[in-house]
Amino acid sequence: MTSVAVLAHAGKSLGGGLPELRQILADEGVTDPLWFEVPKSKKAPEKVKKALRAGADLLFIWGGDGMVQRCIDSLGAQKPAIGIIPAGTANLLAKNLGIPRDIAEAVHIGLHGDQRFIDTGRVNGERFAVMAGVGIDALMIRDAGEGLKDRLGRVGYIWTGAKHLADHRTRMTVGVEDVPWFKGEASCVLFGNVGKVLGGLMVFPDATPNDGPLEVGLVTAKGLTDWGRALGRTMIGDPEGSPFVHAASGRWFDIRLDRKLPYELDGGERPPTKRLRVSIEPASLAIRVPEEVTSE
Repeated sequence: MTSVAVLAHAGKSLGGGLPELRQILADEGVTDPLWFEVPKSKKAPEKVKKALRAGADLLFIWGGDGMVQRCIDSLGAQKPAIGIIPAGTANLLAKNLGIPRDIAEAVHIGLHGDQRFIDTGRVNGERFAVMAGVGIDALMIRDAGEGLKDRLGRVGYIWTGAKHLADHRTRMTVGVEDVPWFKGEASCVLFGNVGKVLGGLMVFPDATPNDGPLEVGLVTAKGLTDWGRALGRTMIGDPEGSPFVHAASGRWFDIRLDRKLPYELDGGERPPTKRLRVSIEPASLAIRVPEEVTSE
């Protein structure tokens, strides 16, 4: 028998909210799930551990990418099935996996969908499922904060990001699997486990969440003109066509900065650092996705 637990970010909303989620679960026969609500995603790990100690083998996560990230980072070596109810701002993992922003459909997928094992990245010891980065993307997320993100959604990122486009670049060195790859000034470095990341743009056309390596993109653009050219290529699905974008893939990376900068994991800000150690953990997360449609 499947034991179901719900991990819910109480500040996130979707449809009829958590009461509707309870009713839909009951209609599906899940009448008494383990239930945990948290006011902030950083409070989720202790609740995940309680759910696992109680024997839960299917975790429904209500919230956005940050909530999912906090939950999966606390799983350790355990691999319960994960069902996502995309109630956050961007919901990039759900979008990349085809999970709709609809409570009933998302619950059905979590209970009856296909189970897929996907890779997770790790930065300085912490897991992520969508992306991680240092530079302008992390500064955008830091300045947007929870309040602006909730009020303006993706527009909040654009609003805060515009003022950073003219910021000075940071001198850095990047190694890919112990091989020197980049040395110089860059605006940001982004690691992708999936294709669509910032703003739903296809930043990593070759990325799939179960292919083994991580994709890395480094941007050397400085100022509005350079960024306009880089974003223009990205919007047509060809970011590597820009002279300001460098791309590679690998299983582990080492990034050293000449000054401390904040970094981000799945849309969540982390404290400033001068070094990032990034790696991939293949097939480390069991997640429920829509059933594949096969033709007769």
